[in-house]
Amino acid sequence: MGSASDADTMRKCAETLDELDIGYEMKICSAHRTPQRAHDFATTAAGRGLKVIIAAAGMSAHLAGVMAALTHLPVLGVPMEGKLAGGLDALLATCNMPKGIPVGTMSMGSHGAVNAALFAAAILATSDKDIQGRLIAFREKQAAAVPEEPPSA
Repeated sequence: MGSASDADTMRKCAETLDELDIGYEMKICSAHRTPQRAHDFATTAAGRGLKVIIAAAGMSAHLAGVMAALTHLPVLGVPMEGKLAGGLDALLATCNMPKGIPVGTMSMGSHGAVNAALFAAAILATSDKDIQGRLIAFREKQAAAVPEEPPSA
């Protein structure tokens, strides 16, 4: 994540990964304030065994784009909600990548954080049957929690 202020939102991502028993690293790597840290994180990620990077940032920060430019791994961006147009600047900075440097952009805030975890799990599930089984069970549990009939008044 780009800032410590993103931690509360990204804990939703971590909780989802924990529920799916998927390991992760959680670091603060600002594309602008700590560019060397961001560079080191991205360029060593594959060697450390990471298979997907989830990058969260706000205020027009380009953390996901920086990560995507520095690694061949899939990068999922989570724009943070913010004071500038409700986070529209972060959304546009994350999704408007130049041709050749793709970033999968999720929705803003905690919904995007959870969806990033689930999308990362889906990517990992293509080559890991255990994760696939846990993801399917998660989706089945989610579906079972939705009532068929509305509650009575």
